[in-house]
Amino acid sequence: MPLRDIVIFPTMVQPLFVGRRFSIRAIEEANKKDKLIFLVLQKDKDVEEPKEEDIYKVGVVAYILRTVPIEDARVKVLVQGLKRGVIKKLEWKEDHYVAQVDVIEERDIPPESQTIEDKALIKAVKESIDKLVSLGKQIIPDLVVLIKELEEPGKLADMVASILDIKSSQAQEILETFDPRERLKKVYKFLQDEIGLLEVKQRISEIARERMEKEQREYYLRQQLKAIQEELGEAGGIKAEIEEYTKKFEEVKECMPEEGVKEVEKNIKRLERLHPESAEAGVIRTWLDWVLDLPWCTRTEDNYDLERAREILDRDHYDLEKVKDRIIEYLAIRKLTQGKEAPTQILAFVGPPGVGKTSLGRSIAEALGRKFVRIALGGIRDEAEIRGHRRTYVGAMPGRIIQAIKQAGTKNPVIMLDEIDKLAISFQGDPAAALLEVLDPEQNKKFTDLYIGIPFDLSEVIFICTGNRADTIPTPLLDRMELIMLSGYSEEEKLFIAKKHLIPKLIPLHGFSPEEIEFTDEAILEIIRGYTREAGVRNLQRQISAVLRKIAVKKLQGEKGPFNITPELVRKLLGVPRYRPEREKKPLVGVATGLAWTEVGGEIMFIEATKMKGKGSLVLTGSLGDIMKESAQAALSYIRSKAEDYGIDPDIFSQVDVHVHVPEGAVPKDGPSAGVAIATALLSLFTDIPVRMDVAMTGEITLRGRVLPVGGLKEKILAAKRAEIYEVILPAKNKDEVMEELPEYVREKMTLHFVDNLEEVFKIALVREPKPLKEA
Repeated sequence: MPLRDIVIFPTMVQPLFVGRRFSIRAIEEANKKDKLIFLVLQKDKDVEEPKEEDIYKVGVVAYILRTVPIEDARVKVLVQGLKRGVIKKLEWKEDHYVAQVDVIEERDIPPESQTIEDKALIKAVKESIDKLVSLGKQIIPDLVVLIKELEEPGKLADMVASILDIKSSQAQEILETFDPRERLKKVYKFLQDEIGLLEVKQRISEIARERMEKEQREYYLRQQLKAIQEELGEAGGIKAEIEEYTKKFEEVKECMPEEGVKEVEKNIKRLERLHPESAEAGVIRTWLDWVLDLPWCTRTEDNYDLERAREILDRDHYDLEKVKDRIIEYLAIRKLTQGKEAPTQILAFVGPPGVGKTSLGRSIAEALGRKFVRIALGGIRDEAEIRGHRRTYVGAMPGRIIQAIKQAGTKNPVIMLDEIDKLAISFQGDPAAALLEVLDPEQNKKFTDLYIGIPFDLSEVIFICTGNRADTIPTPLLDRMELIMLSGYSEEEKLFIAKKHLIPKLIPLHGFSPEEIEFTDEAILEIIRGYTREAGVRNLQRQISAVLRKIAVKKLQGEKGPFNITPELVRKLLGVPRYRPEREKKPLVGVATGLAWTEVGGEIMFIEATKMKGKGSLVLTGSLGDIMKESAQAALSYIRSKAEDYGIDPDIFSQVDVHVHVPEGAVPKDGPSAGVAIATALLSLFTDIPVRMDVAMTGEITLRGRVLPVGGLKEKILAAKRAEIYEVILPAKNKDEVMEELPEYVREKMTLHFVDNLEEVFKIALVREPKPLKEA
């Protein structure tokens, strides 16, 4: 039986816990015969099924004294080592190992044949055992007596080796030493190593104990000193602390609610009675620091100069006229309702990254003359992050709202709740539910943080929320907000923002003067088209910075300015453009260009359809959501219902399988707006009429072929324009919205077709109209 990490010596009695199946079988076979089993160490204890090369040759023939089955199909076996043995032949027999062993008949050295050196070594080993016991080594007293009585070096070596704390490989080395004199020498060496280790350990323990006694003595003396100081009236520490808290309390007392006043008074009195070094005193101190540092009475005066507010908004943000108008209206209402109880509107800016949501909140705070604090909510999954932890917990703290109030230093700051659409729910609670009390004007007058435990009035705080999408914001929260949608920027808008805002800001940050660097419009457009794909301008700013960094290196290498940035230089500095228009040039059968809205703006997507022999099934791939799959099924049903009108043999649908795929399969896609494009691709597939690739389309469809309105149209049209597709098919019911939202310079470049049904779509999208079957 191979052993994992233990070596059994002759005469040694040892319990073993056996779990491996082949080991249990070996014990069963031994019990059937003469109860003799050969125990040998395996070289690597982690090998589950050792082979011949994985085990040592030398082991011990042992006698099985007792076998007891235990839980988990394991066995506890008590064995006694008898004699050393060497494996001559090892073979696997059905389900266990069988070994042919040469038993080593050892000749020990009797006392009368021992040299003076042998006797000295035996005596040294026995004295070392006494020293081990005195150093705290746990050895059974009967075993110590037995060791003392042994006079043969071989038996003594085996007995002592069985109690040593040595590695299994070292124990094996002792087992393989057949000469009793040499074996005892090795055991003595390991014995001395263990004594040395225990002596060091004892020395370290004494040092630690002395240090602890010293600290206890110092603590005792300090307490005596404190008592003497109190008797002499010199104990200023705790008294000064209490006086400071009382002074702070008097300053804010009149602004605190009545229950807060009582709670603070109670805690100051408790602190006076407690020992200054106690844990509870520390908790009360921390709580008082938080409560008394909150701005109960401090507020900033609002500046309601609407012209100044408009100037700040225009200075910091290009375009976004509707958003700016709404903010000015918001400020106007606040000015008219000053001193009156009016419902506070919670504004929520929703739009793609990089369009200026967070900076709008900062501009509102600057226009009003209020402090601005941003709270990042992305990924928060613990309710206590909003409402605080109870004081009973170690390391408890107030929630983020109270922390923001303290950070602002006023009770009427502008607090921006950033990325509110990315709140998470976990077993620690729902932070969105905790925010309801914060954002509800009816409840937040008495917002109670669990740590502070005193109601704090949040009604004067202006809360502004931001998010990339509205559909992931919890509905109860959404109900308390006014959504303001921010759409992405067109190329022309990005060009203007880069020229007027980004480049003037970035040039001095990179160590240049404005005269040294000049970007041509074509160079900026090259960066926009070839190196960024976004609704906002964040990546555009990064790429302009990359160009400026590379120019800075050229300047330090000796090139003289001014530097004129052209499209050619941009390509040279930034490398091969990452993005190029994706559209196909020639009309294709079974492929239509759809438009999608994502968190980062609009995207074009190709809908591909193909057919193969089959039984009429529909296969959908490309990581499509349930709604998009249903749109594909509706599109196929419509084509089947109108098959003869479009010159399609109705029987073909039961003879072929249809596969619809949307490329970029790793990106999840969902929503009904691809219905028009899927229907066009399917009609093209079954009629063999190519689809125009210079036309993009969006719209939800019904089984009767009606085209229903969809959202995100400005972003979708801008995505088509980015891809150099200037003709777009849109639902007729979205016409007013598009005409109002789309900038005039974009409308002028685009040909927009507003349609009510799929018949109109097919007339525009297909290169020719399909003929009815009867005519055909």
